[in-house]
Amino acid sequence: MGGRPSSPLDKQQQQHLKGQVDTLLRNFLPCYRGQLAASVLQQISQELGPREPAGCQLMCSKKLPRVREHRGPLTQLGGHPPRWQPIFCVLRGDGRLEWFSHREEYENGGHPLGSMALTGYTVMTSQREYLRLLDTLCPVSSGERTQGESDPLLEMPVHFPLFLQHPFRRHLCFSAATGEVQRAWRLALQGGIRLRGTVLQRSQAPAARAFLDAVRLYRQHQGHFGDDDVTLGSDAEVLTGVLMRELLPALRAQTLPGLRGASRNRAWAWTELLDAVHAAVLAGASAGLRAFQPEKDELLAVLEKTIRPDVDQILRQRGRLVGRLQVEVQRPLESCLRGKVDAQLSLVTQKLLSTTEAVLLAVQSLLAQGMDRLSRHLRGSSSGTQLRKEVYSFGEMPWDPELMQTCYCEAERSQGRLGQLVVPLGFFGTQSLVFGAQDLAQQLMADAVATFLQLADQCLTTALDCTQAAQRLEKVRGRVLKKFQSDGSSAQRKFVRGWLLCIFLPFALRQLEEGCKVELLEFEGDVLAVGSPALTIEGIYKDIVQGVLLQKIDGELKKALGASDVSCTLDSCSEAPWDQTGVDEEAEAQRRTCPGQPGSSAEVQRLCPLPPPGTFRR
Repeated sequence: MGGRPSSPLDKQQQQHLKGQVDTLLRNFLPCYRGQLAASVLQQISQELGPREPAGCQLMCSKKLPRVREHRGPLTQLGGHPPRWQPIFCVLRGDGRLEWFSHREEYENGGHPLGSMALTGYTVMTSQREYLRLLDTLCPVSSGERTQGESDPLLEMPVHFPLFLQHPFRRHLCFSAATGEVQRAWRLALQGGIRLRGTVLQRSQAPAARAFLDAVRLYRQHQGHFGDDDVTLGSDAEVLTGVLMRELLPALRAQTLPGLRGASRNRAWAWTELLDAVHAAVLAGASAGLRAFQPEKDELLAVLEKTIRPDVDQILRQRGRLVGRLQVEVQRPLESCLRGKVDAQLSLVTQKLLSTTEAVLLAVQSLLAQGMDRLSRHLRGSSSGTQLRKEVYSFGEMPWDPELMQTCYCEAERSQGRLGQLVVPLGFFGTQSLVFGAQDLAQQLMADAVATFLQLADQCLTTALDCTQAAQRLEKVRGRVLKKFQSDGSSAQRKFVRGWLLCIFLPFALRQLEEGCKVELLEFEGDVLAVGSPALTIEGIYKDIVQGVLLQKIDGELKKALGASDVSCTLDSCSEAPWDQTGVDEEAEAQRRTCPGQPGSSAEVQRLCPLPPPGTFRR
């Protein structure tokens, strides 16, 4: 569209942004170093502490989270002046979208016309809603637009649009040929957006946890306590989002008045300017974090060597400091929780529990249907080719966006009501929460599928006919569903507990900030005297508030679920043994190790031994 400046950023602006990134890193990296030390202490203390028995029943799938590659022809609005032109789009398995001039260019390994990491994007399929969004970006007074101004988006209505909108990046406008193609692309794109957004949340590495904690601490220093969706993406993308939020007010004030043309043309120009700023900030943040990587690696090694030998002493000193500080902050803390948290805790807990319960029921139903479908094919004496295809499809269920959509929709359905409950508490991260519930559904499905294929491999032999094999699979089906229900209950509790903490902890810290400042200043010298980088007054204070809050959360969960806390979760049971009780003796005698992943050719061949041995070789 019109209104685009010939050069979005001049050298002076680029230099200014570089200075802004340098300032961000200079203020953020000390927070990161401190959280790395705290994370190492936490990891070592957990390693040396009492080991609770693993309670997970399902195997942990070895398949990494991914997006099923999706490709096909679309039409894209682009160029200056903009026009709709045919392209060939490819969504890669890592959630990156690429587009080519035609299919042959893609198939011959040519360079794409463009590409975009989907982190932070939102898919819109309504042209009217998208135009309303553009109107909000550059609002104008009534009558400012003239009758003769053209608007290509209005002049050419799009029947099956796919608008990719981002708060700080240029928008991508595509059109599909049919509603079916539009739906397939929408589901695929949403999967790519979620995959790239939750990369840090899925990680169990101490450095990833330390980074997220450092971002929250840095933002608290800036006066922002409530959680939001800024932590979606890679480390460089997260820092870019943090700085873009800080820069946005000044950018608006300096740029919007100077844009000329129709309101939607100006909105388009505004997004292109934001994209140029975002690209410059992302490049600077990426370079800064790469430069910090050697220091981080060395720091982690030093922390490991210095903390591990003295961990008992450090923990004793920490315990003494916690005890003394807790006496000082206990009264205002309990008053805050009683007056401002208790009233909302029950409502939010019930909403989170009902949401996750709906998600888990949808996963269980889909899983049962998949297992039943395999049994029917065995009973029907399907051909080897068809049976192999069905087993492969079953193994791919967790990564099939169309099949999993019923589960994902259950997570999305409660987003509006949940937002109404948590926004007054300063929590604006409902998209992150929904993504987390969808990741949970996918991981549980992947674990259940892997478990079913493993158990089926153990109990099926070439001596069985189709009816006997189907009967064996029925037994496996029942066992897998029991394991799923057990792990689903544990995962639900852990998920709800964690998100309740994300919602209420920043709120409590903000409420207590003024009242506890004096006490924290008085104790800061005592903490520094310990001489351990893993102990900070802010960390100890946060742990105190978190501990008291978790007592309330656990009490609310026990009241709602009627069970004691279960420590085994999806995240912590990857190496946990699973129950083997009930496998037939014949199957036990013929157990074999399963080296293939769900859906692999090796696994398919062993699961369906009835056809000739060569039937399932690729």
